[in-house]
Amino acid sequence: MYNIRKLTPQLYWIGGNDRRLALFENVYPIPQGVSYNAYLSIGEETVLFDTVDHAVSGIFFDNLAHLLNGRKLDYIIVNHMEPDHCATLADAVLRYPDAKIICNAKTVAMIKQFFSFDIDSRAQIVKEGDTLTIGGHTYAFVMAPMVHWPEAMVTFDTTDGILFSADAFGTFGAISGSIYAKDVDFENRHLDEARRYYTNIVGKYGPQVAALLKKAGGLDIKMVCPLHGWVLDGEQIGWFVDKYQKWASYTPEEKGVLIVYGSVYGGTENAAEILAGMLAEKGITNVAVYDASATHVSYLLSEAFKYSHLVFAASTYNAGIFTPVENLLTDLAAHSMQNRTVGLIQNGSWAPMSGKLMGEAVSKMKNMTVLEPVVTLRSTVSEQTVTELAALADAIAASMN
Repeated sequence: MYNIRKLTPQLYWIGGNDRRLALFENVYPIPQGVSYNAYLSIGEETVLFDTVDHAVSGIFFDNLAHLLNGRKLDYIIVNHMEPDHCATLADAVLRYPDAKIICNAKTVAMIKQFFSFDIDSRAQIVKEGDTLTIGGHTYAFVMAPMVHWPEAMVTFDTTDGILFSADAFGTFGAISGSIYAKDVDFENRHLDEARRYYTNIVGKYGPQVAALLKKAGGLDIKMVCPLHGWVLDGEQIGWFVDKYQKWASYTPEEKGVLIVYGSVYGGTENAAEILAGMLAEKGITNVAVYDASATHVSYLLSEAFKYSHLVFAASTYNAGIFTPVENLLTDLAAHSMQNRTVGLIQNGSWAPMSGKLMGEAVSKMKNMTVLEPVVTLRSTVSEQTVTELAALADAIAASMN
């Protein structure tokens, strides 16, 4: 049975929700599920904007057949070829063999990698700045390479002011009820998952996202239809664009301190907790403390994009950095983390090395300021450790002010 959402007199959401998938891209936990969005415009001609993942193919094709009601599908616009959006493209072509596929040249090559149907006879190639008038709507095409695949593009309906934004402005989380971000207390209920989606999926490509935002800035956008998550309209658009501008420029959202520790027997954890308390006594209460061994790295990466100050506390392990913290530092570098102030706490029962190695890892990231002192403890917190933690708390407070 069909399940659709009407967005305008001619435009419908016809996607589906997956609340069973444990790991998005087989990497990122999604406890709130995920939506796979596709959209159908029904006018003088019919236009499908992207397809969906196999997981929701049943409801997707029910939705599509119900709305077409015996009409043919004229066009499929492929904004992004990743399988969570195009796994059912070949099935759509089998069901609607007359449909033309509007895409860019890079997309054609990818279609041939994934599928064996004859794309050349169906493809209508578009490039940056091209426009097509279909069914009473004029669509403009804007290339968005590496947001977050090289073939990605977005489609702007200049007639109704609707941006079909591919993976930009998406978020983790299945849609429950309303399709609109404005209806679901998005800032309090879903912003963290939107940030985690951006930082982990797109975060490495800040300059490319900034280039897309610059292009979008010249458009009169009234609605944003992403491929995951909620539809944006009204004031939600400017608010979310502001978040994207911060994330794309690696600008902290908030003045605050993220403390991430990796502790084997509790000494390093104790040092991290003492530092958090010292910061609170100085009036710095926007502090988040995480155990890297108990928290998936995707959440830690997202939090690092949020806060202005980062503190890494790690035991020395096999003459290196305790593995969960080392993994985080590797992930931060892979996602181009920059523009942060950093504190370091090392532990080593006989040969403390993690501080030096964490410093080297941070030094490979752009515009990162490492504060002194690097706090050292040997096995457990001592009076000397407390003195050094107090000095680090002072340094953090001074750098904030």
